Amino acid sequence: MIPPPSKLASALQPTPAGWSTKPPLAYCNGNWRGVKCDSSNSVASINLANSKLTGTLPVELSTMYQLESLSLQGNSLSGDLPSFANLTNLQMVYLDGNNFSSVPTGCFEGLTSLQTLSLGENRNLAPWLFPQELTGSSSLTTLVLNRVNLYGIIPDIFASFLNLQNVRLSYNNLTGPLPRSFGGSKIQKLLLNNQNTGLSGPIDVLSSMTQLVTAWLHKNQFSGPIPDLSKCEALFDLQLRENLLSGIVPQSLMNLPSLKNVTLSNNKLQGPFPVFPPTVTTVEITGTNNFCADEGITCDPQVMTLLAVAGGFGYPITLSDSWDRNNACQGWAFVSCNSQGRVITVNLAKQQLSGRISPAIGNLTDLKNLYLQNNNLTGPIPDSLTKLDELVNFDVSNNNLSGKIPVFPSGVKLVKDGNPLLGTNVSPGDGGSPGSSSDTTPGWSTPAGLSGSQNSLSGVVIASVVIGVVIFIVVVMFVLYNYCVKKRPGKFGRVENREDGKAAAKNGMNGTGGGQTDFQSQSSGNHSDRNILDGGNVVISIEVLRQVTNNFNEDNILGRGGFGVVYKGELHDGTQIAVKRMESTVMGTKGLNEFQAEIVVLSKVRHRHLVALLGYCINRNERLLVYECMPQGTLGQHLFEWRELGYSPLTWKQRVTIALDVARGVEYLHGLAQQSFIHRDLKPSNILLGDEMRAKVSDFGLVRNAPEGKYSVETRLAGTFGYLAPEYAATGRVTTKVDVYAFGVVLMEIITGRKALDDTMPDDNPHLVTWFRRALINKKSFSKAIDESLNPDEETMASINRVAELAGHCTAREPYQRPDMGHAVNILGPLVEQWKPSSQEDESFGIDTNMSLPQAVQMWMADESTSTMYDTSYAQTQPSLPSKPSEFNTFSSTGR
Repeated sequence: MIPPPSKLASALQPTPAGWSTKPPLAYCNGNWRGVKCDSSNSVASINLANSKLTGTLPVELSTMYQLESLSLQGNSLSGDLPSFANLTNLQMVYLDGNNFSSVPTGCFEGLTSLQTLSLGENRNLAPWLFPQELTGSSSLTTLVLNRVNLYGIIPDIFASFLNLQNVRLSYNNLTGPLPRSFGGSKIQKLLLNNQNTGLSGPIDVLSSMTQLVTAWLHKNQFSGPIPDLSKCEALFDLQLRENLLSGIVPQSLMNLPSLKNVTLSNNKLQGPFPVFPPTVTTVEITGTNNFCADEGITCDPQVMTLLAVAGGFGYPITLSDSWDRNNACQGWAFVSCNSQGRVITVNLAKQQLSGRISPAIGNLTDLKNLYLQNNNLTGPIPDSLTKLDELVNFDVSNNNLSGKIPVFPSGVKLVKDGNPLLGTNVSPGDGGSPGSSSDTTPGWSTPAGLSGSQNSLSGVVIASVVIGVVIFIVVVMFVLYNYCVKKRPGKFGRVENREDGKAAAKNGMNGTGGGQTDFQSQSSGNHSDRNILDGGNVVISIEVLRQVTNNFNEDNILGRGGFGVVYKGELHDGTQIAVKRMESTVMGTKGLNEFQAEIVVLSKVRHRHLVALLGYCINRNERLLVYECMPQGTLGQHLFEWRELGYSPLTWKQRVTIALDVARGVEYLHGLAQQSFIHRDLKPSNILLGDEMRAKVSDFGLVRNAPEGKYSVETRLAGTFGYLAPEYAATGRVTTKVDVYAFGVVLMEIITGRKALDDTMPDDNPHLVTWFRRALINKKSFSKAIDESLNPDEETMASINRVAELAGHCTAREPYQRPDMGHAVNILGPLVEQWKPSSQEDESFGIDTNMSLPQAVQMWMADESTSTMYDTSYAQTQPSLPSKPSEFNTFSSTGR
């Protein structure tokens, strides 16, 4: 076999000084220019920067496992880039300024030591997506991918890069919003300028990037206001020109202590002309901005009030283009004034506005008419509007407002229909229709023409008749519905006999039986606005999710993932839920596929150790999944971050119980559900813990149907490096044994408290499986491998040894050598649930020979009615879906 250095020497023209393709290949003798070797005579570094080289890079580079640094920038190399996947020692890659033609899929997978990736100025590359496999490179500090034909969105994966400081993605064709995971990062230089189509959305995430020194966002399509950057005290250079930014330039920007260069020209900015201190040496503000006055001139109070109103709506572009002078009564769209130049009407109906109604509108003291209907406004109606003495008409119908309804003077005509969360929370099945009068008593809509006091008696009579008819229809439909369910069980699933002898429809969805789901309002009205999946998962309205998460308040964030943010929600009855919120533009095709897969799979499985999907919502470009909330977080947090989070370390009893719970959940997926599934991404961060530290498996976006028998199925490689079975990583073919392998890795983590891949360990010990199996051979060294927080006694040590043996079998190299999950359950079960006879025999169920049989039966029945034994055992068989959250019974189950 020809060594990789020789292959590289043959591929480069001219051949670098001292290089040779003929034996002996003494590339470690110091004669090969730019080549350095390690103590084992393996190539560790190649530096041929700016050497006027042409040619290609051979695929054999992918086998140089000791390579730490590759510097070939500033040449004219071409052809396909070779894959660098799994070169775990590779730290520096400099390939800038060449003519490469393509980047293979997964090129940067498994580069666990990578610190710098610099591939910029390769303009001939075929269009490619941002390499999400870089999430495995947690040590990355510098990422340079400018002018490399990237397209699509910037994925929300930057929470994986704890040390990332420099990001340069300029001059590509990236689109979509800034990833939220930029927030709180250590990024100092962020260069995203000059995208072909343009990045879009708000730039508010900059406010939490406190380490920023340079931010180049110019020549994109960013919109919304400039955020408060007061925490970015090191910010030196801010380039925001040629976007669609609107709103008032915040004073905090002018007060930044380190700012030297700022460009704001050619946006849609409004309000006073910004004045920067002399310490800011470069300022560009001119162009298409719509400042209300020139430098040094104060803006009119009515103008500032209306701009504050626009601010509540996020400063939409339509208002920036229409509200651009210092007199709101001269040419301002949507505004009317009286002869004294005072604003009396603001009509913003049907303008596709979102956001909130600003309390500042209360400063328009002459306002008579305010029309905000048919938008998408949220939040409460400000109390300040009740103090407008001249107000006559106020229409907020058909929005998504919430909270209490302020008390307006009797002369104000308030129209508020079509805001289901505004005021008293009334079920849509019981409440008025969107067209009902705003003065109607909540809960029932008054027939047209009967709202006046002169018709009050007739109204009562007719309303009573309507109520009676509705109740009758509800009863009839309920009876017919239950009759149909019992007669046609095949529509919902198969019928099985329970222990009590009653038939129960079982549909295989996560925790509900046939018929209407628990989230669905039991209304007799039209159900066309409700959608239920075949398995029973219900579509939940975005209004409901906004309310229970406090409008997705940041204080309710439980965590962030590759495709979105998870929020905690709290119902009025105190029930906790978790809402995963994702944007389809951020998710891409892969994320959308996982969203659909999660719904489909969790509609077909139900088990107390699989996390329950309660419903989902599709709202414009958003995708939301609603789960039961697991209040104790993830297994990974309790194993690896317990000190930082202030947790107590898990006891061995808790760990082995968690392992058993996971084994039972995966065993169910593999062979006990109606269909067999392979999880493909089993790891501690996907194992959630509930009360009493009982575990449930989550994240079913990568699940695949298991093939019949022992056959395998070929898939696109997915999962997490460190948990991938060898045969899966090599061939992409999966069986249920890939989950067994991952489970074995999890067992090792449970025993050792170490991560599957640990960069803090010596170079020969970063992979947990290799290290653990080596330690398992020596009894003395194995005792040192156990998590020091356990401090096991002799009995606990015996249990640990049993689990360690199981972990070794589960991670066997060949799939046929690994047990199935049923075996794992059989091994772990006795370690958790050891049966022991009671010390004193309970004679309460013995037979009294002096009793007749009827008397004995009566005694047993009496004992049964006071015993908790049945309830306890039955509780262990319950599905994972929580009991019906009454909160959702009051809302329509639609996502707009």
